[in-house]
Amino acid sequence: MSGNDLLYFLMTLPILLLALSVHEYAHAWAAVKLGDRTPKWEGRLTLNPLAHLDPVGLLALVLTRRFGWAKPVRVNPMNLANREAGMVMVSLAGPGANVVLAILLSAIIKLIYGAYGFRQEAIAFLVMALDQGVWINLGLAVFNLIPIPPLDGSKILAAVLSGDAARIYYRLEQYSYIILLVFIMTPLSRWVLVPIVGALYRAIM
Repeated sequence: MSGNDLLYFLMTLPILLLALSVHEYAHAWAAVKLGDRTPKWEGRLTLNPLAHLDPVGLLALVLTRRFGWAKPVRVNPMNLANREAGMVMVSLAGPGANVVLAILLSAIIKLIYGAYGFRQEAIAFLVMALDQGVWINLGLAVFNLIPIPPLDGSKILAAVLSGDAARIYYRLEQYSYIILLVFIMTPLSRWVLVPIVGALYRAIM
């Protein structure tokens, strides 16, 4: 790894950790607001990345610089005022927070460009890291809406399923890491996710 590559990685790593932490904190915050204090009791109502890291998901995010996941926030649907609608809102909170963070990072990039341009090398590296943060947050948002357990999309789909269909669907969770890794490491992820993430990137940049 060259000196520039190492510098770029060190500048990007905090954004990786922030993206994961914001995602999971948003889930925990939404669940608590909607009546379930389980995430607070389990120490997930925090932006501390150590409370949220999943080693496999972080590795996937570092390797792909687009797609990954953190340790899912446990939510007890029985504590929510409206079980189905509550689970949908809690599940959408994480991806929604990543989209908001991506928009904030894009605004910072535009402010830096307007004030300094990219003439200085340090500024150029900072902007590159922030730009990568936009991609990371949009990638996390879109990726986590895929309906594969335990991603957020699976909880949204399960909320509209019932009975045996929901139980069968959740049995897929024991194979989730295998399915996710196959999805990430094959062209399927690029075919499905990259066009969507690219369109969102162009919309906010």
